Amino acid sequence: MTEYVSTTTGLCPLPDGAKTDLADLKGHQKHDLIDGTESEAIRDRYDEARSAVLSLQQDAGLDRIVEGQLRWDDMLAHPLAVSDAVETRGIVRYYDNNNFYREPVVTDELEPTGDVAAELEAAAASVESNALQATLPGPYSLADLATDEYYGDEAALLDGIADFLEGEVERFPAHGTLCLLEPSLVTDPPGDGLDERASEAIDRIAAATEADVVVTTYWGALEEKVYAHLLDADIDAVGFDFVTEQDDNLYNLQEYGATDDVWLGLVDGQNTLLEEPEAVRERAEWIFERVPVTDFETVYLAPNTETFYLPYATFEEKLAALGEAASIAEVSPA
Repeated sequence: MTEYVSTTTGLCPLPDGAKTDLADLKGHQKHDLIDGTESEAIRDRYDEARSAVLSLQQDAGLDRIVEGQLRWDDMLAHPLAVSDAVETRGIVRYYDNNNFYREPVVTDELEPTGDVAAELEAAAASVESNALQATLPGPYSLADLATDEYYGDEAALLDGIADFLEGEVERFPAHGTLCLLEPSLVTDPPGDGLDERASEAIDRIAAATEADVVVTTYWGALEEKVYAHLLDADIDAVGFDFVTEQDDNLYNLQEYGATDDVWLGLVDGQNTLLEEPEAVRERAEWIFERVPVTDFETVYLAPNTETFYLPYATFEEKLAALGEAASIAEVSPA
C-alpha cells in the first residue's frame, strides 16, 4: 500500500518577530549577510527561530521535518557563501524572481565546512532521526549559481562541488530523508555530456547517506534526456513541479516511468492563495490516473518550490494543508 508523506522543501520564511530582530542585529548591508562568523546574539536568535519553525511543522503533522535553513541569506548558494574557498562579491538575481544573492566566486579547492551539519545537529535534538529531512542544493544547481576562478571548466567545477557536498553529507547526523533541490536542471539544463555528469554527481552525494534521497526540480519540467539521465542515479524519488507545469511533467512520467517513490510539488510555494487538503489529494490522484505506474511505494506531498517567499502565517496554513492531505490520502495510485 502506498505511503503518503507530507513534507516541505526547506528554506522556510523567518517568523515575523525573528525577521525584525535579526534585521536589527545583523544590519542592512550586503556585508551583513550570514558568512559563518555571526555573533552569539545572532546565533541565539536563529536558534529561537529554528525552534519555532520545527514546532510549527510538528504541529502541522508533517511526516518529514526540515531544519528550516533560516540562516541561508543567499538561498541555495549558502553552502558556498560560508566557505573559506569562496569570495562573495556583487549581488546577482536569484533565478527569475525578485530575490538576490551574493555571487559566490570559487577561488580555491572546496572543502566541507560542517555548517549545514551543525544546523541539522541543532534540529536533531528535537526531531526523531527517521523524521528529520536534510536539505541541500543539488550539485548542478550549486555549480550553476557559482562563478569559477579555480577549477578551470564547468565539468571540473561540478566535480569539485559534488566532492564538497558529499563531504558535507558525511558530517550530517542521522536523518531519514535527504532532499537535493535542483531547479537549474530545468531553468538552465545541462548539455550533452554534462547531463550525464550531473547525474553521476548526484549519485555520489546519494551514496554518502543511508537516508532516502529525493532530487526535486521546479519552475517547469526537465528536458527528456536530462530526466532519463536523472533516473540513472541511485536515488529514491524525483520531484515534479505540478504547480508550474503539468503536461510536460506528465509526459516524462508517461514516457520514461519513475522511481519507486515520487515527490509531488502540489502546493504553491510562492503564491499566498491557500490550497484545501482535499484539493491537494485530488491533484495527486489526478496525476496517478494518468501515469502507467501500478503503485508508488511512497508519495511525498510538498510545495513546488522553496517557501521563504511566503508570509509566515500563509506558510503555516499551507503546511497544515499538506499534513492533513497526507493523512486523508487513502486511495493508492493505480
